[in-house]
Amino acid sequence: MFTRRNFIKTGALAIAASAVTNPPKLFSQIRKSPAASKKMELTFWPYDAQLRHVFTIANFSRSTTPLVLTQITYDGYTGYGEAAMPPYLGENQDSVIAFLKRVDLSRFSSPFEIEDIMTYLEGLSTNNTAAKCAVDIALHDLMGKIMGQPWWKIWGFNPNTTPNTSFTIGLDTEEVVREKTKEASPFKVIKVKLGIDEATDKMMINTIRSVTDTVIAVDANQGWHDKHYALDMIYWLKERGVNMIEQPMPKLWLDESAWVTERSPLPVVADESCQRLTDVPKLKGAFTGINIKLMKCTGLREAREMVSLANALRMKLMIGCMTETSCAISAAAQLAPKMDWADLDGNLLIGNDCYSGMKIVDGKITLDDKPGIGIIKL
Repeated sequence: MFTRRNFIKTGALAIAASAVTNPPKLFSQIRKSPAASKKMELTFWPYDAQLRHVFTIANFSRSTTPLVLTQITYDGYTGYGEAAMPPYLGENQDSVIAFLKRVDLSRFSSPFEIEDIMTYLEGLSTNNTAAKCAVDIALHDLMGKIMGQPWWKIWGFNPNTTPNTSFTIGLDTEEVVREKTKEASPFKVIKVKLGIDEATDKMMINTIRSVTDTVIAVDANQGWHDKHYALDMIYWLKERGVNMIEQPMPKLWLDESAWVTERSPLPVVADESCQRLTDVPKLKGAFTGINIKLMKCTGLREAREMVSLANALRMKLMIGCMTETSCAISAAAQLAPKMDWADLDGNLLIGNDCYSGMKIVDGKITLDDKPGIGIIKL
């Protein structure tokens, strides 16, 4: 009989990684500098994302998110990247900059050696996933620009299958929640942060329902610490038009999560429990699906492998984000055609986005033919 523990103990999985073997013909030239160099040069600088509203989840509140922006130049092309560091990731601008100062790309002959480059970055430190992601995104943007194609097309994805993205509403007073709900009216899914206590959680849902009947997705941010209570809340939420629940219980409580998932009337998605590729197999049976975030898994290269593995395990997929500029959001959007759910609103929550990229049209993620990750630096 299948059990999650038996799967973890005996399962052997072959992970099929996607590779670009025949780059498409350039359809446009986007060289930025006539003085082209065949040497990769990495530069980076700190940047603070200013939130439009104070953002509150179960454990803390904040009004800014520290970022480090990157660019890699090569042969006249420039690729852009980003590291976003909400406090719970354990990284900050100083740690990211310290890591990036150690990166020596001169040992590699081109950005297309990304497999070796990312392996090299892994060898520099055990963690620093957002810092590694900043390099990974810039490399993908650079390679896509050299090939003259966006990554969704290089991977062979169908842009018409992208999901609607949710718009996030953090914990707040009834008055502010009503205001935020009205601001979210262009979106077809509202994501609600819960997990403080029963009265507050139900106030949030009931307040939103007093304004709109839009579909709601819930993220409890590990805030529920009793499996029976979690299941009762999920049934209550289903009756109020909620379509899925993220991380209802603490990230290491996999047996309790499996108990809830087995009985839940809604899909249960791993967020904090799912960091990197190696986490995915042990989550089979404990969750319906996984939420992939580039900042946690070191970027697009590993995220693409997580998609393949989750597909092999018949697990559902969600693409998520931190508070990010359009750089990281547009990078994550390249994977959107393979997703069941999406939460790519991080750039919409800030007032000082320094890039223009993926657009939301009528609530839906849209992809175009801009090469690389599809952004323009403002």
